Amino acid sequence: MRDRLIDCDVHNVVSSDAALLPYLPDRWRRHLELTGSRTFSPFVKGYAYPKAAPLASRRDAWPPSGGPPGSDLDFMRTQLLDAYDVEFAVLNCLYRAPEQRYDVYGAALAAAVNDWQVECWLERDPRLRASITVPFESPALAAAEIDRAAAHPGFVQVLLYPRTQQPLGKRHYWPIYEAACRAGLPVGIHAASTTPGPITAAGWPSYYIEDHTGLAVAFQAQVISLIMEGVFDRFPDLQIVLLEGGFAWVPPLMQRLDALHHRLHDEVPDLQHPPSHYLRHRIRITTQPMEEPERPGDLVPLLHEVGQDILMFSTDYPHWDFDNPHRAFQTRVPADLHRRIMYDNARAQYRFTS
Repeated sequence: MRDRLIDCDVHNVVSSDAALLPYLPDRWRRHLELTGSRTFSPFVKGYAYPKAAPLASRRDAWPPSGGPPGSDLDFMRTQLLDAYDVEFAVLNCLYRAPEQRYDVYGAALAAAVNDWQVECWLERDPRLRASITVPFESPALAAAEIDRAAAHPGFVQVLLYPRTQQPLGKRHYWPIYEAACRAGLPVGIHAASTTPGPITAAGWPSYYIEDHTGLAVAFQAQVISLIMEGVFDRFPDLQIVLLEGGFAWVPPLMQRLDALHHRLHDEVPDLQHPPSHYLRHRIRITTQPMEEPERPGDLVPLLHEVGQDILMFSTDYPHWDFDNPHRAFQTRVPADLHRRIMYDNARAQYRFTS
């Protein structure tokens, strides 16, 4: 008998801009048709890396209906939900609403995406839950959308990205955390970008492998910002979920932060706990991309060192680096730890009930 399974990162995709037209007021339909997207990114159609062409997806994930991978619920059922007997799946739609320079238009697109998710996904399969898309670079507009969308019980998370215009601990973003706490929802930070500047601290890289590897650094920067700016102390009910950023970096980051905090704590005297406390108690992390050490047996000690309550399984369907639930671990994981990662931790985090 296999463990029960919750998939914490599945990507549903808007098949085309036209799919959102029924969910937009007339003003924004005209804007979409006449003006279209104007994003913070210097690349109009997304970052010019191999993963973005075509859509970062498995070759077998293109549905027979003709849409892009992730756009066909029936095909997703066949390839993922039914194939692996998924009890719940959390949808993270990465449509580019948060990247719009025209903030009110971005807010309208975000609302349209959320209404589309309700009608085309959440209401069509009881196993599905979703993250709320928000224009997070405009926090007041994002908070208003959280208040509106959270009324639907299918939304279990607020979606942000790790490459932002400012570090996420900054006071600028606090209205989002206030709204998430009002709604009783965690804030998920998923690999993607809104920043208009280079996506690494050293400038624009040449290759996708640099981009993909460097994402872990962006996640670490956001964790440090959230802790040091006092976000967790100010919002005691706030929970953060890190999605698709790896997790092997967690133990050395905790060790380094605690050591530096011991020496430099006078700079941040209002922190109520050592930095590692916030990582262990206020942050959860999805497993994909699963770490694959050169010696497979080293994975289990790493899982324990990160924390048995922190990790939550994810496949990243339909992307190219999909983790098969039956083969994601390259070594035997103790049954209790395996059950926590595959099911128990996510069930507790998102308060799922069968």
